[in-house]
Amino acid sequence: MNELTDKTILILGLGMIGGSLARALKAFDQKLVIYATDPNEAAIQLALKEKSIDRAGTLESLVPESDIIILAVPPLSIEKILSAIVKHVKPDAIVTDVASVKGHLLEPLKKFDEEFVKRFVPGHPIAGSEKSGYAASTAELFKDRNVILTPLKQNSLRAVNTIHALWRSTGASILGMAVEKHDEVLAATSHLPHLLAYAIVDVLAAQKQSEDIFRYAAGGFADFSRLASSDETMWSDIFIANSKATEQVLDSYIATINRLKDAISRKRQNELIDVFGRAKESRHRFISKYFDAPKIDDMTTTETSFVMDVGASNTAIGVSGDLRVPGDKSISHRSIIFGALATGVTRVKGFLEGEDALNTVAAFREMGVTIVGPDDGELRIYGVGLHGLKAPRKSLYMGNSGTAMRLLAGLLAAQDFDSELTGDESLSERPMERVIDPLNKMGARIHSNEQGTPPLKITGTKLTGISYHMPMASAQVKSCLLLAGLNAHGVTEVIEPEVCRDHTERMLEGFGYPLEKDQNRSACRLTGGGELAATEIEVPGDISSAAFFIVAATITPHSNLLLEHVGINPTRIGVISILEEMGADISLANERMIGGEPVADIRVKYSKLQGITIPIDQIPLAIDEFPVIFVAAACAVGDTFLHGAGELRVKESDRIDAMAVGLTILGVENEVFDDGIRVRGGGIGGGAIESRGDHRVAMSFAVAALRATETVVINDCGNVATSFPGFVDLAQQAGLRIKAVAK
Repeated sequence: MNELTDKTILILGLGMIGGSLARALKAFDQKLVIYATDPNEAAIQLALKEKSIDRAGTLESLVPESDIIILAVPPLSIEKILSAIVKHVKPDAIVTDVASVKGHLLEPLKKFDEEFVKRFVPGHPIAGSEKSGYAASTAELFKDRNVILTPLKQNSLRAVNTIHALWRSTGASILGMAVEKHDEVLAATSHLPHLLAYAIVDVLAAQKQSEDIFRYAAGGFADFSRLASSDETMWSDIFIANSKATEQVLDSYIATINRLKDAISRKRQNELIDVFGRAKESRHRFISKYFDAPKIDDMTTTETSFVMDVGASNTAIGVSGDLRVPGDKSISHRSIIFGALATGVTRVKGFLEGEDALNTVAAFREMGVTIVGPDDGELRIYGVGLHGLKAPRKSLYMGNSGTAMRLLAGLLAAQDFDSELTGDESLSERPMERVIDPLNKMGARIHSNEQGTPPLKITGTKLTGISYHMPMASAQVKSCLLLAGLNAHGVTEVIEPEVCRDHTERMLEGFGYPLEKDQNRSACRLTGGGELAATEIEVPGDISSAAFFIVAATITPHSNLLLEHVGINPTRIGVISILEEMGADISLANERMIGGEPVADIRVKYSKLQGITIPIDQIPLAIDEFPVIFVAAACAVGDTFLHGAGELRVKESDRIDAMAVGLTILGVENEVFDDGIRVRGGGIGGGAIESRGDHRVAMSFAVAALRATETVVINDCGNVATSFPGFVDLAQQAGLRIKAVAK
């Protein structure tokens, strides 16, 4: 489906942005009918001659015939133009703008009819040139550039999806932001630099030696001052329209300039070096992450080590406080997937803003879904329905997330377009046959490396439902097949050998999709071809993230810790059951259901632990928490045995081997099996640990350092941000003597 088919598009203003948009739309589809108005008759005649527009005229003549109206005018002109066209707009016409300020429109929009406001979707292309006017326009201006949509909460789903499709046709990448957030971010990243460029050029031009200054200026000055070549009327409009946000960021800048001036005056070189060093490092991270072309070999975060001070100093005060861990990663991934496939607007709270979950957001944006946020864990997802996804224009990068890759493999296998899934170095070594094989039985066409590892090249095709007995309990495989079954012909049934996570089933029910469960056979089944209805989701705290603090408080004398709003889904609480069997003092309070998921506050106190043989039925319920469970075992009396957990060898790292090697370095006796480990409790020493880029291994050894007799250094911790953003800060709040050191 092409939302632009048979649409007449009117562009009000044929400057550089409006002219580029006309050219880009014609390049996308010559059959599109494009009208334009502009007071510059020369620009109109040139556009007609070049056939980038089909007709020109007045507002009164063109507006009533237009299906999509684009206001490519300065910010302060928009209210006046909206007032002029509102009486002439077709009842179903959609209106948008291109201004870099949005907040100044919120109050004026209140005077317009509610039905009209539903169809006005503000937008802002992050593209420009030091030149202005139609003559400077180009069809390539928006290609691979960002366009920010700032949908109003009143906007209709159709209006938002149509404007998304319009900008996507130009080759742009579409982001989503709340109006207020947009203005704050743009004030800092775009408006302030332009203001400073104008100011610096004006200051230098007023100097007595200005000719010499400009004559001998280096290339860096030319690059920076380029911003001062922009249209002065447009930018004066922008600063007036966004005065509040610009003034706030300008105050911060002036304060920093005054501190630097004082440091220069007092010749405090170390202070200057500190500021310049922080700025240099921040810019390097920013450019590497957002501007450099991504390559699988270098898609890793800055190398970081954790340094843990001697554990004895922690045991005197214990681990304490009231903490709230980030949102559940598994539920966060699924909220994006199902919200995108639903009809309507899904609102999410508590979303995990870690790199892996954000990669899932980026993937669905690339497939044509408008997603506003995340902003403090809140998202708005404008669903496109089960058949509304668009073919991605590039590979979909899943970072370090096996969950995202395996779930999307099932979803994409049943689409009518081709796609490719890639990941970082660690994910590129993880096995994918467990989803490829059953998907092939459904008729999928997926190509991987010879070793069955990513990247996955998927040829979209029609699938047929199957009944599949999973050889091992895996929520990822189950979810993959259920997602494939949504668009498959007939019934898809998944039978699990042991109970595993059921977030997908719960979310399907929350989105109103019929699902049958057979408790006797641990089976679930669905019939393809249904619909998902948008809903509201509140993501609970991640039990996997909470596990690090649960163990930390359990093994550290004098501890008394409360973890608030943690998900206690019965298919996820294996870590609590195992620790309680070892003797841990864990209690639940304020238990309630939120969005179909059970939630509680978890109280943990120090307790002496005993070694156990871990029950095999608890393994699927604690598969991600075993690294930190091994730490608990190292602090217990006697031996702890684990068998039947071969899955741990094919996670982000071989977690059995990574933990065994690290425990040995810390002086903890252990014995490794093919499918598990024996850990003998005793003293923990110090040393340098290699986490192998595995976030759970890194955080587990940070917990182990609480009982260490010497300093512990944990290397290669950059990927902690993928699953637990803010881990170091939260750990410090709880009393862990930890610091992150960038290398």
